[in-house]
Amino acid sequence: MRHYKRIERDIGTYISSRYRRAVEVGIGDNPDAALIIAAAGALALCTDIRPDIRHEGLTVVVDDIFEPDISLYEGADLVYAIRPGIEMIPPLIALARRIDCDLLVYHLGCEIWGDGGEIVDCGTVLRRYHCCGP
Repeated sequence: MRHYKRIERDIGTYISSRYRRAVEVGIGDNPDAALIIAAAGALALCTDIRPDIRHEGLTVVVDDIFEPDISLYEGADLVYAIRPGIEMIPPLIALARRIDCDLLVYHLGCEIWGDGGEIVDCGTVLRRYHCCGP
C-alpha cells in the first residue's frame, strides 16, 4: 500500500501546483490526492456515484459521470480521476470538452483510452485527454 500512497502524493502535488479549481470524479475510499489539493486551496469538490462516501475536510457530492450535473463542474480548470473504470473515459472526455477544462487520468494498470492522450510525468504517469491551456 505504501507505493499507492506515493502515487496519490505525486498526483496531489502536481495538480495543486498547477490548477486553481479541480474536481475529482469517483473519489471512492481514496481521498489522499484530494486532501493534498484541498490543503493547497485548489479543490472545488469531489464526486462519486455512491451516496455513502464521506471524507473529513472534503466536499463529496453524488453524481453519475454518465449523466453528469454540469453545474457541479462549471468553473473547474481541471477534472481528474484516479483509477477510473475504462468505460468512464469517454464521458470524462465529453465533460472536459463541454466545460473546456483539462482532463487528467491516472489509469488502473496499463489501461489507456484511444491514443492514450498526452503523457504527463509527475513522478507518476498521468494521461491528459483534454487540454484547454498551453
